[in-house]
Amino acid sequence: MSVAFTKEQDAESAAADLPDRPISPHPNLVTPAGLAALDAALGLARAARMAAQTAGDVNVDRTAMARATRDLRYYAARRATAQLVEPEPANGVVRFGASVTLDRQDGRRQTFQIVGEDEAEPARGSVSHVSPLARALLGKRVGDTTALAGQEIEIIAVA
Repeated sequence: MSVAFTKEQDAESAAADLPDRPISPHPNLVTPAGLAALDAALGLARAARMAAQTAGDVNVDRTAMARATRDLRYYAARRATAQLVEPEPANGVVRFGASVTLDRQDGRRQTFQIVGEDEAEPARGSVSHVSPLARALLGKRVGDTTALAGQEIEIIAVA
C-alpha cells in the first residue's frame, strides 16, 4: 500500500489528544490560600482557552486548544469539589492547615504545613494531607513521636 493512503499522526494532532490530568480520589481539602490559588488557576485556564479560540484557526494549532481545554476541565473539577477548611486555633494537635515543626532522628529540624494536594510544594515547606508524612502526623500532639520511613520523628511545635 502506498503511504499516500495511510494517515500518519503528526505531533500537533497527537498533542490535540492530550489525556486528562488525573483527579485524586481523596477529598479535595483546601486552605484559604489553596482555594484562592485554584480560583486563579481556573481563571488562567479560562483565559488560555479563550486565547486559543481567538488566536486563529483551531485546526492550525490544536495543541494550544487541547492543552487549554484539558487544564480548564481539571481546574473546574478541582474547584467544584474543593472543601475549604478554615484554620483553627493552635492547641498543640496536628490538623489540616497546621504548620508542624519536627525533629528527625538524624538531627534535622524541619517545618511543614499540611495543605491540599494541589497546593503542596515540599521544597517550599508544604505537604499534602495524603502524604505519608502528613498521615503520620495528623492527630498527634506536641511531644509525640512517630515512625516514618524507618526513622523516628518528634513533634516540637504546632502552629
